[in-house]
Amino acid sequence: ELRHIRPLQTYHPRNFMVLDDATRRNLELTATLQEGKKRGSLLGVLDRTVTAMGGRTLRHWIHYPLIDQTQILQRQNAVAELVEESLVRIEILESLDGVYDLERLNSKIAMASANAKDLAAMRISLGRLPQIDDLLSHFQGTYLAELREQIDLMPDLLNLLERAIVEDPPFVLRDGGIIRDGYNEELDELRTISREGKGWIARLEQEERDRTEIPSLKVKYNKVFGYFIEITNRNLDKIPEDYQRKQTLSNAERFITPKLKEYEAKVLGAEEKLVELEYNLFQDVRLKTAAEGRRIQQSADALATLDALMAMADLAHDRNYVRPTIDDSGVLIIEAGRHPVVEGMPLKEAFVPN
Repeated sequence: ELRHIRPLQTYHPRNFMVLDDATRRNLELTATLQEGKKRGSLLGVLDRTVTAMGGRTLRHWIHYPLIDQTQILQRQNAVAELVEESLVRIEILESLDGVYDLERLNSKIAMASANAKDLAAMRISLGRLPQIDDLLSHFQGTYLAELREQIDLMPDLLNLLERAIVEDPPFVLRDGGIIRDGYNEELDELRTISREGKGWIARLEQEERDRTEIPSLKVKYNKVFGYFIEITNRNLDKIPEDYQRKQTLSNAERFITPKLKEYEAKVLGAEEKLVELEYNLFQDVRLKTAAEGRRIQQSADALATLDALMAMADLAHDRNYVRPTIDDSGVLIIEAGRHPVVEGMPLKEAFVPN
C-alpha cells in the first residue's frame, strides 16, 4: 500500500532562489561551518517550531528562498497578523505543542508498522485540531484563511480512535489491553470471562477446602498442566471420589475435577480468542485510519506551514523586527540592518546595526 505517497508535482527553479550546496554551507544557513551544528546557524535562530513537521518546513523554506513578490507578501502578511494577535498566537502555539508528527505517523500507519501508541498519538493530535481551527477564525488574511480551510478536522476518524484505542496502550500488540471496553461486544464478553477467572478460582478453592476439610488445599495453574487442585500427601485420605489424579509430586498430589476441567476449557479458550480478536480489531482500526491518509497528509501540510509561520512571528515579536517593504524596483535599501545570528551571540560589545 502506498497511500501515504503524494501525487508527483512539477516545480521550476524560477519559483525560488537556486542555492548550491557550497553556498548553503558558506552562508551557514542550517549548520555552522566549523562544527556542523544547528546552533549558530540561521536555522538555529529562526527555528522556534514546536512540531517536527514545522521544523522540516522551515528548513525547506530556508533552503529554497522565495523570489516571487506575491508569495513573499502573502507570507509576510500572515506573519504580521500573527505578530499583532499575540494572545491568539500564544494559544495556537500551546495547541500545536500537543500535535505529534502526523506525516511520520501517517507513513507508519500506511505501511502497517504503526503500533497502538502511534494510533493514540494520532488521536491526541486530531483532538487538537478543533481548537486550532477555532483560533484561526480570528484572522482575516487570505493565507491563514486558506490554511484553516486545508485543516480537515476528521471528526469521523477521531471518533473511531476515541472509541477504539485505550488512553495509554502498551507497545506490544500481542500483549492485549489495546481496545477500549464497549467497542466490541464479543471482546467485552471474553474479557468478562477472563477477569472473573481469578474470582472464580478463589471461590472454588474455598468451596473445596470446606468440602474436604483440607485447609492447605490450593487451586493452581501452569502452562503445562493447566488448572489443578494440589493436596499434600498427609491429606490424601480426605480426597473425594470425584477427584481425578493428574500428577504426582514428592510431597503432594495434583488432581482435576469435572467442574475444574469444564472451567479450564472455557477460560483458556476465552484467553486465546481474546488475544486474537483484540489483535484483529486493532488491525481493522489501523486499516480504517490508513484509508484516510490523504486527509491526514493535507492537515499535516497545513499545520506544518502554520507552525513555521508561528516560529517567525514569535521571533519577530521578541526581537522587534521590522517588516521589509518588497517591490520589483531592483533597489536594495537597508537602514540599521541587524544580523540575526551575530546579534544573538553573547558578545562583549553591543551589536552595532549596519
